[in-house]
Amino acid sequence: MTEPGLRLAYLGPEGTFTHEAALGWARSLAADPESPSIDLVPLRTVADVYAQVASGEVSHGVVAIENSVEGYVVPSLDAIVAAQDVVAIDEAFVTITFDAFALPDDGGPFMQVSSHPHGLAQCQDFIAERSLVTVPATSNAAACRDIEPGQLALGPRICGEIYGLRTHTRSVEDFRGARTRFLLLTSRTGAVEAGAAGLAASTGLATSTGTSAIWRTMVAITPHITGPGVLARITEAFGSLGVNMSSLITRPLKALEARYVFIVTVDGAPWDAPVRSVLEGLLTAGDSVKTLGVFPSRGELDETVEVHRVPAGSVQAGADESALRRGLLWA
Repeated sequence: MTEPGLRLAYLGPEGTFTHEAALGWARSLAADPESPSIDLVPLRTVADVYAQVASGEVSHGVVAIENSVEGYVVPSLDAIVAAQDVVAIDEAFVTITFDAFALPDDGGPFMQVSSHPHGLAQCQDFIAERSLVTVPATSNAAACRDIEPGQLALGPRICGEIYGLRTHTRSVEDFRGARTRFLLLTSRTGAVEAGAAGLAASTGLATSTGTSAIWRTMVAITPHITGPGVLARITEAFGSLGVNMSSLITRPLKALEARYVFIVTVDGAPWDAPVRSVLEGLLTAGDSVKTLGVFPSRGELDETVEVHRVPAGSVQAGADESALRRGLLWA
């Protein structure tokens, strides 16, 4: 149960997919899910969400971190890596589908289409078939709110009702079943004070012992000395202690060539003995380490990859010699 008067910031305006994720968390955080007492605060940019969480102007923030079609949301990823006093304490997934909207009395012709850059990227076939000129917006909902004559806007279905628009075409996304992963943010100080039991209770997944059964942790690792074997050393540190890595990505250290921060997501909590041992070992090796998030795992990332999802031209064991040479560029 949470205290009354909590404020939850998200990338606005109303009608974004982030708004949908925020509504879900507002219900789970509220003492009465049927009548949430949490104030939802729409903000103009992702940076504003991080800033207000860090300053304490809001108790929580919601940001998109990864899309199953377009990959990581780089501005949000860089923001959580750089944040001094913001940490993620939960994750949620929202199924993404785009409708194309027009002004109620606008019958076309339509020359432009507006949406968030990720939205435009996920609806390329629809755009190309109509030879539409793309107009990037700060969010999908902002595109619907600010739509102009002769323009289509791509956004969540709820935007049609919120902004009084006419639905031109439903479900215009290239890939059905795409999902976006969102993070629930809070201040690092508050997370440390809450501890494991407090974090589990705050996400509604506390067990009878007061802690969640399975956690997932997101860590930023910055090697100070680079060279051959650095990445192998880091991955081996986790593997040697049986800590499963579900994700590994790199982001450049700004304005430094060939210098990176490695962002690793692992199964387990930073206070679990195996994970703690890995982190202590990385510190001993001279790396800088920061936990970016720790959240209950719901098994959402544990599904088997279907064969038709694998990049075209990939080869597997048992492929004939010709396929191996073509796929691997073997001489």
